[in-house]
Amino acid sequence: MSLFEDYQPIAAIAVTPSGVKRLLSLCDATDAILWIPASCQEAIDGKTLTRVQVYTGSLTDHLAKIWPDCRAFIFCLATGAVVRAIAPLLQHKSIDPAVVVVDEAGKFTISLCSGHQGGADCLTQAVAHQLGATPVLTGASSALQLPGIDVLGVPFGWNRGEGNWTAVSAAIARQEPVEVIQEVGCTLWQENLPEDHPFILELPNDTTPHKLEAKTPKARVWISATQRQFAPDSDFPKVQWHPRVLWVGVGCERGTSRRVVETAIAQVCQSHHFAQAAIAGIATIDIKADEVGLLELCEARQWPLKTFPSEVLKSVAVPTPSTVVEQEVGTPSVAEAAAIVAAHGLTSPGEMRNSLLVSKQIFRLEGEPGAVTIAIGQSEREYTGREGKLWLVGTGPGALNQMTPAAQTAIATADLVIGYTLYIDLIKPLLRPGQLVQSLPITQERHRAQLAIAFAEWGLTVAVISSGDAGIYGMAGLVLEQLREGNWDGQTPGVQVFPGITALQAAASRVGTPLMHDFCAISLSDLLTPWTMIEKRLEAAAAADFVVALYNPRSRTRTEQIATAQAIFLKYRKPDTPVAIVRSAYREDEQITLTTLEQLLENPIDMLSTILIGNQSTSFYENWMITPRGYLGFETR
Repeated sequence: MSLFEDYQPIAAIAVTPSGVKRLLSLCDATDAILWIPASCQEAIDGKTLTRVQVYTGSLTDHLAKIWPDCRAFIFCLATGAVVRAIAPLLQHKSIDPAVVVVDEAGKFTISLCSGHQGGADCLTQAVAHQLGATPVLTGASSALQLPGIDVLGVPFGWNRGEGNWTAVSAAIARQEPVEVIQEVGCTLWQENLPEDHPFILELPNDTTPHKLEAKTPKARVWISATQRQFAPDSDFPKVQWHPRVLWVGVGCERGTSRRVVETAIAQVCQSHHFAQAAIAGIATIDIKADEVGLLELCEARQWPLKTFPSEVLKSVAVPTPSTVVEQEVGTPSVAEAAAIVAAHGLTSPGEMRNSLLVSKQIFRLEGEPGAVTIAIGQSEREYTGREGKLWLVGTGPGALNQMTPAAQTAIATADLVIGYTLYIDLIKPLLRPGQLVQSLPITQERHRAQLAIAFAEWGLTVAVISSGDAGIYGMAGLVLEQLREGNWDGQTPGVQVFPGITALQAAASRVGTPLMHDFCAISLSDLLTPWTMIEKRLEAAAAADFVVALYNPRSRTRTEQIATAQAIFLKYRKPDTPVAIVRSAYREDEQITLTTLEQLLENPIDMLSTILIGNQSTSFYENWMITPRGYLGFETR
């Protein structure tokens, strides 16, 4: 699973030996093909690299050949040269590929072209994290920490409708009041706006006073399933997004053509002012799963086809049941019942509210075979049409420079980041404008896991962050446990774990080399583990002379466990055994205390502390804690 799969295929271009060397490692991380001229072949040291291709002729001619087939380009070239090379190929920002420029020193990555819809802004940040460079984003929305209005609905699978997108974007850039009327679809994006955003947020039936209500809007954004007609020459610019909330229930005679079904849907949508872009998919009875006309239409329009057995459909109360239909297929309703069931996302019988917007209507088309019955239901949550991912990310001890490039990239490119509030604050510089973030209190780990899984199953790419390593006393295990309980198939949503420097490693690095021999980690928190089991492990580790890292040593309500642990270790180790207490390693408020096992409790200890207890060969030397790699020269008990 690649962090850069949304941009594939990617072409990287370098025309100098230093540029080739700069992009070689990047191509491994991004799965890009590196194109170089023959004059740069020596820069790859004669190696045969599968990701390196040699082009002949001019760069301009070569770009013209590969331009239509690539979704992103990464150049290590002067920006002026790139501008001249790509200028003849540019058509429109809605279809142009992302273009990113990296300077040969590797200090900057520049979003040059198609920053929003092509994804160049996001790709620029991801490449910057891989190279340790500074991303340069010149769009107004980035400077204002706002999501681009033309990509606002992308994470949720919304379809862009008609309107003057350039004029609305310009009004937002000028920070003029822009009215947003959202009738359907996820509102999570609203929760992540900066405090000084220019939007006047209007929800249906919302009478709550808001900050900008006294200001006259200069533009409007509609988010609805309705197809509105905008005057092209209006001085008041408007745009519309269409969340995919409409499920079209279909019943049809065997052999009904695609044209009949398509025409019927178009007529129903037109007469009820629905946008076809708001259609989530088609729903019908399972015996129609092989209906050629339906399959052809769904393939052409990229609509899912949901089918339900008659037992499910006949359990649904509908406005216009039919005894004739029931005699034919075993349920009094196909179109209406299927639309209702699909709108609720259910595959088994149960009570459902009537979510129909359009009761069944029957259509025929002269000269075409068959007949079709159409009904339309509306779901509360939109269909994203995306396959979700769960990225379980270890953020290390807290300093960004202690995170792996892959972990930084995962956070920066995820649709949604979920984590404990403190850890979200620590990685804020990695977040991009408009990115969705859910911060939750420290005691809500299970809720965090459930929330992340729900969003990923819905179709979002979700980064669940943990301090240290996500798989060591972190969120990764809890997420996988929850997936297992939900009968996860191991594939959807896709899961990837990004390791991080865990607390014991960070603490050890601040005091020397205490972990040079066998060691173990034990958490003193008994929230998830019985204290009797923790005591048993403390006894075993102390008796076996492990160097021990104690996690979660003391909280405001849990104060006796650390004293018990000390008493257990004093049974097996000398009172002057070296001990290090490291609080908030690598953070601004870092505190390091070197002490002994006997004096351990005389020092401040809390949940942000990691305690390292040495073995019988560990010693202090000039304020460094050293554990030899072996026991040679030491007497063992």
